[in-house]
Amino acid sequence: MPMNKGPKNRLAKGTVRRSVHLAALVSTLATTGVVVLAQSEPVDPRVEGLTFLGEPVLASEVTAGQQLYADNCASCHGANLEGQPDWRRRLDTGRMPAPPHDDTGHTWHHSDRMLFQITKGGVGAVVPGYESDMPAFGEDLTDAEIEAILVYIKSTWPERQREFQAEVSANDTGG
Repeated sequence: MPMNKGPKNRLAKGTVRRSVHLAALVSTLATTGVVVLAQSEPVDPRVEGLTFLGEPVLASEVTAGQQLYADNCASCHGANLEGQPDWRRRLDTGRMPAPPHDDTGHTWHHSDRMLFQITKGGVGAVVPGYESDMPAFGEDLTDAEIEAILVYIKSTWPERQREFQAEVSANDTGG
């Protein structure tokens, strides 16, 4: 049987060849897209209106801080940041109870830097000689973990307290 090498057969071969090349190109592009997506970092949104030391805060920091707070702080400061009862009155030991970290307390009156120093080094780090039941967490938590806890606490405050505390932090010269 003679092979038909006429125009119709060449046209069909060209169409098939173009289809194969197009399929290979689409496959390559799809594979490249999957690889790029697999290698890209997931989006971690910033929390609107929340900063720490003037830097934006990511949602993942707040989430991590919530768990770290539950594990390290809630036993004294309360699961809902409510502090110990009668927190403004000295205990029989002469020390102060754990204050609330919600908007009813005074945590939001202090700068980020001071809150970080108190958490890392204990109250004595900012008020030498002051005796407190709060331990220094500098040997148990990393700086990033302390920051996450503070970010979580700040995330629970109403806008008014956040804005006030952000201004206090911005005006803190470190002295």
